[in-house]
Order: sequence, then C-alpha cells, then structure tokens
Amino acid sequence: MSSSTAASGSAAHGSAPIADAAPLSLCAREPHVPADRLVAEMVPPPRFDSVRFGTYIPDPNQPSQAEAVRVLEGFAAGLGPAPAAGGRRGFLGFGRAKAPKLPAGPRGVYLDGGYGVGKTHLLASLWHATDAEPSRKAFGTFVELTNLVGALGFQQTVRTLSGHRLLCIDEFELDDPGDTVLVSTLLGKLVDAGVALAATSNTLPGKLGEGRFAAADFLREIQGLSAHFRTLRIDGEDYRHRGLPEAPAPYSDEQVTRAAHATEGASLDDFAELLDHLARVHPSRYGALTDGIAAVCLTGVGPVPDQSTALRLVVLADRLYDREVPVLASGLPFDRLFSEEMLRGGYRKKYFRAISRLTALARDAARLVASN
Repeated sequence: MSSSTAASGSAAHGSAPIADAAPLSLCAREPHVPADRLVAEMVPPPRFDSVRFGTYIPDPNQPSQAEAVRVLEGFAAGLGPAPAAGGRRGFLGFGRAKAPKLPAGPRGVYLDGGYGVGKTHLLASLWHATDAEPSRKAFGTFVELTNLVGALGFQQTVRTLSGHRLLCIDEFELDDPGDTVLVSTLLGKLVDAGVALAATSNTLPGKLGEGRFAAADFLREIQGLSAHFRTLRIDGEDYRHRGLPEAPAPYSDEQVTRAAHATEGASLDDFAELLDHLARVHPSRYGALTDGIAAVCLTGVGPVPDQSTALRLVVLADRLYDREVPVLASGLPFDRLFSEEMLRGGYRKKYFRAISRLTALARDAARLVASN
C-alpha cells in the first residue's frame, strides 16, 4: 500500500506548526489490496475480537435478546466439531447430529433488528463459538462479500467458500438487481455444498430491496434468499445511546488541526476532499485505507451532496467503527450529514447506521481535544 505523510491542506490558516511530525492524510493514500488478503481478512473485525455469547448482556425488558443467545448457542453446538481429515463434510442444523445428507428447511439463521441491539456482537460470537479453524469459517459484511466476488470471480469465490463450515454475513442489504441475482445464486451454491449461513440485517429477508429498485421483478431471487434462513427478531434500543450523552458538538478547525498534529498516527483531511477521494478508491479498499490510522480528523464537515457519495461514506464509517478509530471533526454535526430526502428514502437504514456509528466515534474522539 502506498501512502504519504503529507499533511492535509485543511490546517488552520496562519497557525504555527504544533509538532514536528505532520499528520497523515487519507487523501494521499491509494491502497492496493491483493485478493488473498480479502479472503484472509474475512474474520470478525478488531472491535469484536474478544466478544462471546457470555459477554452479551441481554436487556431484561427485551426477551428476544436472551432467546437469540439461546438459539445461536444451539446453532453453534449443532455444527459440531470439525470433521476428521478426509471425512465427509456436511451441514449440521439446529442441534442435529451429523446426517448423511443435508436436512430439509432453512439451513441458516438471520438476525433482524434495529441499530445497536448487538446483532454484530452475536454474529461474531457465533463465529468464535463454531468449532472450526479460522480458515474454515468466514465473517464479512455484505459489501465485503460482493467485493470478494468482484476480486476473485464468481466461480473461484464458490470454490473458496465451499470449503467453509460457516459463512457469517453482517449488514445484509440488497442495493440493486445485480446484487440480488449474484447473492441468491452464490448462497444457493454454498448451501448445496453444506455451508452453514448466518446473517444480520435491519430488514426482513422477504423485504430486501424494497425502496431501492423494482424488487417485485426479482421476487423469485428474494424469496430464494429468504428460504435459506430462519429469522430471529432482536428487539431493543440502540445500546450506543443507553444512558450516554448526546454526541459532542463539532470542534473548531483550529482545535481539530491542533489535535491532529499532537496525536501520533492521526490523519487530517478536508471533508469535501475526502469525499472526492473515496470516489477514486474501491470500497473493498476502505479498510486498507485506514491501516495504521490512530484517529481521523476532519475539517469542514458538511452535507453529503448525493446518494452515491453518501453510500461510500457509509462504507467508510463501517470500517472506522469496526477498527475503533475515533473521528474528530469540525463543521456540521454528524446527524446533519444526510438530507431529509435521503433519510426518507430506500437507503435510510444505512444512513441511520452511519450516523449512529459516527456519533459513537465522535464521543471517543473527545479525549483528543481534552488531552491537548
């Protein structure tokens, strides 16, 4: 990956250098990610390295949360230990013993719920609880899965993932007809190969694609996807806001710049310039774009101009949240990034998720100003 340590042009006008080392710039980075890295990195992100079913604390007022833990523990146990070398590999359903052929009915679990109720925590816990080598189970977002197909090609992706015992797909969302046909076909082949599936989403399987494209024209594919999963509804409020203060108000350009210069490994970029740069970097590389970044500092945050730009920002927000990278910003608060039209449209759930995650990262960044 190539990168530059040149500071962004967003430094406060006329201010003297605050530290000898200039901050990094995301806009100066043009990462190149080999396909084998995409496969190797299909594991729970750093934020979820240590989560387990036992560390998930169900809300006593939301019985569906405790029920989800119970069902997922049974699902993991039902997968059983890894088969002996040379043995036949087959799917094991909810609590079933190994059978000579695949059981009838859904062979996956689909966690449906709002933002911040712990769906990703539970999905990562399932990955950790499955008795298989990391190379035999995969974890990635829906976007990362489609990017993998783009990097490897469809047939190679099928061959690669068919050797897995479990595929976990976070943030399952269909954005266009091509994704619908692609993923329907891919998951069908993986299920036939005996791969267990688990997914999270804010949308019920049968409602995927609504408001985004003519989903009715692809009803067969959508229904086919739905047939692979048993749905578990997880109710609750966004844990990121339980008892926590509202996101801090944006800081001044000078405060953000000073914190960027004083924080080792921080990046400093103008928000509009960063949005332009994201259009030149494939979303599959946004994780690599943030490699080694300790904090993201942004000046001049303003409204996102269009939907394509907004969707790219959503992916970046997900990667920053996965890696627990604080975000310090000046300009508009993050809950004013997206227009009212966007927040009422078919991608509204993605935008609300991005707002929720960026708000959490903005809270984390408050210490950068407090310590400088």
